[in-house]
Amino acid sequence: MLYSMTGYGEAAREFDQKTYRIEIKSLNGKNADMRFKSNTSLKDKEMELRKLILGLGHRGKFEVNLTLSSGGEEDSKINRKMMDGYYEDLLQFAQDKGIDTGDILQTLVRLPNVVQLGDSEISEKEWTVISEMIHAGMDKLNAFRRQEGESLKADLKLHIKGIQAALEDVGQYEGDRIETVKTRIKKNINQHLAEENTDKNRFEQELLYYMEKLDINEEKVRLAQHCKFFLQELDKEVIQKGKKLNFVSQEIGREINTLGAKAQHSDIQQLVVRMKDELEKVKEQILNIL
Repeated sequence: MLYSMTGYGEAAREFDQKTYRIEIKSLNGKNADMRFKSNTSLKDKEMELRKLILGLGHRGKFEVNLTLSSGGEEDSKINRKMMDGYYEDLLQFAQDKGIDTGDILQTLVRLPNVVQLGDSEISEKEWTVISEMIHAGMDKLNAFRRQEGESLKADLKLHIKGIQAALEDVGQYEGDRIETVKTRIKKNINQHLAEENTDKNRFEQELLYYMEKLDINEEKVRLAQHCKFFLQELDKEVIQKGKKLNFVSQEIGREINTLGAKAQHSDIQQLVVRMKDELEKVKEQILNIL
């Protein structure tokens, strides 16, 4: 089970000749954040509304638009102070850019919170209807997120398995790699020291020490374990796992970098580059995981 942070949900409810409608969009975000717009005053209920949406959404940037339309007689009020502020800003912008203001009044009345319908306090029954609508909208948004998450999951598995395949291919070059390193060390010694002056026992000791420093078995084992753990986390029935997968991907990156630093072989270096390419694609996708 995997959820994307990107989603969309909407819902509508009717109450006492009034129609409430909510639209909720979610985008990538490290933490939970929300921008709320409405043409009706929620007064003491707005904080509760925000808490409800952020609790159901877990993480991400949310854009919420709640509108009220009335089929009966309903008082409407114009927020003159807010309208004046919008007007001054729009007029100044139009003058700076040389734009014709045209019918600026029509633009002003459409801006958030200029015209407010039903400015009276919301009753408990009405809030219950609004709360049910919010739950319905968030259910749709999370269903959208889960559908997107399944696509992300398939893509992540593909790239992690690409790293695993490249890691398996490293084994076929290890024998040749060891011989290449030994030959290069011996060649350098022969070039700078007379062979009769070379202590063969010391040479073997130094060679053994150098080969231990270049041994990549531990990196291979750890990298394989990290990839396996990453795939296991993908399949867990946990909603929020983006941060954990990010930490695991960082560990995968460290092992790949160390493997590349110790490689001393062109074919292995090419495999490391392939692994890095797959890992970059994984990191890009993780940014969109809840």
